[in-house]
Amino acid sequence: MKKIVLVCGVISGLIVASLMIVSTALCCSNGNFDMGMVLGYASMILAFSLIFVGIKNYRDKYNNGIISFGKAFRIGLYITLIASTFYVVTWLIVYFFFMPDFAEKYGAHMIDKLKAGGASQLEINKQTKEMADFAVMYKNPFYNAMITYTEVLPVGLVVTLIGSLILKRKLKRS
Repeated sequence: MKKIVLVCGVISGLIVASLMIVSTALCCSNGNFDMGMVLGYASMILAFSLIFVGIKNYRDKYNNGIISFGKAFRIGLYITLIASTFYVVTWLIVYFFFMPDFAEKYGAHMIDKLKAGGASQLEINKQTKEMADFAVMYKNPFYNAMITYTEVLPVGLVVTLIGSLILKRKLKRS
């Protein structure tokens, strides 16, 4: 199980991290944060498809075609944790070394969206303060990492849950 988890987790992590770098570079350079979010979540789903591969591979090659929901879920969870950690570490490197102004640019984008949507000055002022506070907190590596985990980890857990339900197989009794 360890080998499957490590191989699938590392490959999944490399996919999600590299696609995050590409989507961040493409979308943030032209200020299209909404497209970056769509590309980001699509890349997560693509990367987490290796959860299905890992569970199925373990079930069929190492466990005689049988796997419980719990065992399948553990395999998927471990793959998710490895891939998510690749994603978070990559983002921390990108953020702190290449895009330390990301939070400010994102905040400005959100304020521009509010203005374009006809929001009241009160709403704009409130959002401006919230985004400024967020930008300050986001400079803390621990807070940044925790926020980044909340982006990627739930996607992996949903894929793990679905994969575990689809691929579980019990021993047939005679």
